[in-house]
Amino acid sequence: MTSTRYNKEVNIPMGKVILKGELFIPQESEAIVIFSHGSGSSRFSIRNRMVATYLQKENFGTLLFDLLTEEEDEQYSNRFNIDLLTHRLAGTTLWLEELAAVKNCPIGYFGASTGAASALKAAALLPRIRAVVSRGGRPDLAMENLPRVKAPTLLIVGSLDQDVLKLNQEAYAQLGGEKKLEVVDGATHLFEERGKMEIVSSLAANWFAKYLTPVKV
Repeated sequence: MTSTRYNKEVNIPMGKVILKGELFIPQESEAIVIFSHGSGSSRFSIRNRMVATYLQKENFGTLLFDLLTEEEDEQYSNRFNIDLLTHRLAGTTLWLEELAAVKNCPIGYFGASTGAASALKAAALLPRIRAVVSRGGRPDLAMENLPRVKAPTLLIVGSLDQDVLKLNQEAYAQLGGEKKLEVVDGATHLFEERGKMEIVSSLAANWFAKYLTPVKV
């Protein structure tokens, strides 16, 4: 069983609103991954929680949080307001960096669906973000920002998710830093097929293990 040094529900102040989140940091963790979920989802996303649990077992800290309040989420257009979601993700990153429990830990982003666009835009704004992973993402919604993304970026797409795969291929060409496109054979958009989310989790963990290494002082 993974021993923990921090496992709490957190309230993240963001202007006039409070965002709800769950912060989990294994005892031996030296890096943390912030999740940016897709439209209509939340910190309770089953698939993101599967990835988070896998990462925790690999000694990564994780932060799952709601980019929108319940009231904001009721307004459908907010779910696709990439600028707003990016602002929330970047602000949450700054909040996290002030916590003693994660001081000096390298930070990465895991984005799903539209959350991948906000993750990439935030990474372009915050050069200290060390790695980004996108699952079935829409990086094309951040197309103008992609050349400024220097964080090593892994795009994971299902082979049967043909429209999104094409959009990812177009976005991949625009990414500025180190990058890789992984196509999971036989997977659709939500990776619902048996064993596919396990593949996603493993790919993400390997990517973060490679790039979320502690800064030597």
